Amino acid sequence: MAEEVNSPNEAVNLQEETAIAPVGPVSTWLTTNGFEHQSLTADHLGVEMVQVEADLLLPLCTALYAYGFNYLQCQGAYDEGPGKSLVSFYHLVKLTEDTRNPEEVRLKVFLPRENPVVPSVYWIWKAADWQERECYDMFGIVYEGHPNLKRILMPEDWVGWPLRKDYISPDFYELQDAY
Repeated sequence: MAEEVNSPNEAVNLQEETAIAPVGPVSTWLTTNGFEHQSLTADHLGVEMVQVEADLLLPLCTALYAYGFNYLQCQGAYDEGPGKSLVSFYHLVKLTEDTRNPEEVRLKVFLPRENPVVPSVYWIWKAADWQERECYDMFGIVYEGHPNLKRILMPEDWVGWPLRKDYISPDFYELQDAY
């Protein structure tokens, strides 16, 4: 039985609730090759987005690298809000001779705030080195297997993760080696 819609806004809301994200070419390839993932709605530029579980990230990234995604354009993180997930994302590009229209995909790994641990992709894309360190420094996401996971922007003895939305700034910070 169809739901009764009383206004145009309700119709739009109903469409948004029942919409299924279109499956992109990377998601199709992943499904064909037996990789578990969830296709997400493309971003505002049309870049395909795929959700991956943390324990499946390395095998999936290795396969995507072999499939031609040889460039990690950006790795970053964000906080969905207090009590919600932290997200580690990876924007991959397939660089070919057709530089005007490269194939792109963004992988997202949703992590619990209490224990945000995900494997490092440093051994696949060396460009992840400082980017993973920055995400560790700002959000506290631990990238297992990273060769030098330590703070990169904040002092080594800084307490907390400054870009988390539930972070409380200290009243002051005294530089120990400034004297």
